[in-house]
Amino acid sequence: MSIVSLARFQFAMTTVFHFFFVPFSIGTAFVVAIMESIYVRTKDEDYKKMTIFWGNVFLLSFAVGVVTGIIQEFQFGMNWSDYSRFMGDIFGAPLAFEALLSFFIESTFIGLWHFTWTKVGKGLHLFFSWMVVFGSMTSALWILTANSFMQHPTGYVIRHGRAEMANFWALLGNPQLHYEYGHVVLNALLMGGVIFAGLSAFQLLKKRSLSDQNRNIYKKTMRIGLWVMLIFSACGIYLGDKQMVYLVNEQPMKFAATEDIYKTTGDKAPWTMIGFADTKDHQIKAHIDIPDMLSILSYHKTTGAVKGMDEVNQELVHKYGAKIDGNKVDYYVPVNTLFWSFRFMAGFGTLMFLVALIGLFMTRKSSQYMYKHKWTLWVMALMTFTPFIANTCGWLITELGRAPWTVYGMYTIMQSVSPNVSVASLLISNIVYFCLFLTLAIVLIGLIVRFLRNNPTDDIDYGYSAKVDPFAKEAF
Repeated sequence: MSIVSLARFQFAMTTVFHFFFVPFSIGTAFVVAIMESIYVRTKDEDYKKMTIFWGNVFLLSFAVGVVTGIIQEFQFGMNWSDYSRFMGDIFGAPLAFEALLSFFIESTFIGLWHFTWTKVGKGLHLFFSWMVVFGSMTSALWILTANSFMQHPTGYVIRHGRAEMANFWALLGNPQLHYEYGHVVLNALLMGGVIFAGLSAFQLLKKRSLSDQNRNIYKKTMRIGLWVMLIFSACGIYLGDKQMVYLVNEQPMKFAATEDIYKTTGDKAPWTMIGFADTKDHQIKAHIDIPDMLSILSYHKTTGAVKGMDEVNQELVHKYGAKIDGNKVDYYVPVNTLFWSFRFMAGFGTLMFLVALIGLFMTRKSSQYMYKHKWTLWVMALMTFTPFIANTCGWLITELGRAPWTVYGMYTIMQSVSPNVSVASLLISNIVYFCLFLTLAIVLIGLIVRFLRNNPTDDIDYGYSAKVDPFAKEAF
């Protein structure tokens, strides 16, 4: 075990666990706002009960997401202090906007939304709900502005060995940001639909009987979730395709790794559907190819060669050198991890689209097929977990695909690690963080399972009584 490998593992662990809850809270907040909008428009009390009931699931995800985000920032200072010094001036502005503007808006309006059901009008309360969505989406914008700089540096100058911001608007105009932000947010909204449709299926599968009103609420939730799934899975597939086409020229090593290409292809590039790479000898040992398909996917035409990793590595060695700070480097990335992560991500994205399309057909008024057959409800229920897998695979591609850089072409992983950490301290902190995350996961799952034992019509609290004296002992 080395310092670098332990630091990388800790970053991966904290980032992946935190990113379970970022799209979770963005997506569920969005779908809850849609539910409340329907309530305000139709005056149907079922949608009000639905909004409050599922809003509690969003609140749980938001609370855990805040805790995991704090841990993630803390480990930056522990293990990546040299990186923080190098990037501090670039990251300062977007992270300040995220904390002082977006997170402030989000947390403030969450409180107003939760505690004012009986104190303000329907329209104003709906405004609170959509402001939560606005805060969460802009929060993601600022975080991804910083991450996009790491993928495609722009708007900076190097002074005294540090990257300093030269043009803030260049950060926001970064083409990497446009693709990355759109892809992440669309899939976060997709996740909200999948979660509520899946949890509704779990509720309908309960052995205990449900009242007609509760059953009707879960059916309405599922329909909303399926529509959100259909719309945003389609949008996510479209923008994901645009992002991969962008990577053909922007990060050719990452793109070649996701497609298992070591040798530059001919003018008609085959697409490897299944493959296993020998990373030592730089060969693909076993593979199943579809002729010409990679050219179509890469260039949207039947011709077009794709650079292999061997050629890209030679170009990068010529551009950046075979040694950085005296350390010998090559520019190959973890091929098998990227190849299979991309297929799981794309595969689950396509699956969510198909399930949404078929699910909407099966839940139409003239059929109700899904509600009459347990196997279809189980398929929908198990879909709850697919966006977590797909999102994790997406982040593996994003982060591992730019190795050996933390900031592409500027700063390496070896340069970024804190100079004063030890193997022992990293091993201990990894164990502590793992236990903490495991505890948080168990508590969150336990709270959600316990909460879902209730139903939307079970003694819902619409807000605190206005008659309570805030200084009376009953208030504490």
